[in-house]
Amino acid sequence: MTSLHNAVVLVTGANGGIGRELVADALARGAARVYAAARTPRTWEDARVIPLVLDVTDPASVAAAVDAASDVTVVINNAGANPPTASLLDIDEADIAANMEVNFFGPVRVARSFVHVIAGRPAAALIDIHSIASWYAFGGVYSAAKAALWSATNSLRLELAPRGVHVLGVHMGYVDTPMAAHASGPKLTPADLAGQVFDALEAGRFEVLADEQTRQVRAGLAQPVEALYPEVVAPSE
Repeated sequence: MTSLHNAVVLVTGANGGIGRELVADALARGAARVYAAARTPRTWEDARVIPLVLDVTDPASVAAAVDAASDVTVVINNAGANPPTASLLDIDEADIAANMEVNFFGPVRVARSFVHVIAGRPAAALIDIHSIASWYAFGGVYSAAKAALWSATNSLRLELAPRGVHVLGVHMGYVDTPMAAHASGPKLTPADLAGQVFDALEAGRFEVLADEQTRQVRAGLAQPVEALYPEVVAPSE
């Protein structure tokens, strides 16, 4: 189990709705300080929050963040971005590469860079924010990137366990943030998701399935492809 009491937490993408709630909830659970990382950090009213410049797509920016936040014990890969289209056929190749940089290479880069900081420290943890899109391919390159990150999280979990680092993967459907403003249907609140994330961390769990739709899709991975994607089956004549 990983307590947040006196933890030093880094949250990437801290300016967004989920990021802000992760910062707030970490402090509410006793974190000593939180590095609120973003490409353009905002001002925070709580002195325990340290704004940090971090562009996860820039190796030099990540290296500078490691130097600035060398006391971190919990790293949360939350930064992400939507592509301009959910189509893998209509999207420009440059946009495919850019989205993979933010949603896959970026969090892997952050994890690889900070592992030497957190490994061996008490209650060390890495939290990767995935998505239901890791398992349900409705998002084009976004789904592809999240699926790759899920696989990377599992690999990191195996490598980091002997080093005393707990790795938690978080999956959810839509969350009520600007990134999901286009979507209809049920949405989690950012506060609900943040609470589930830290509840799971403190309980020593390895995965968060934050809503019923995500749980259903996760269970469906054991079924034939057409069970998850019935639209690919031609109607019988």
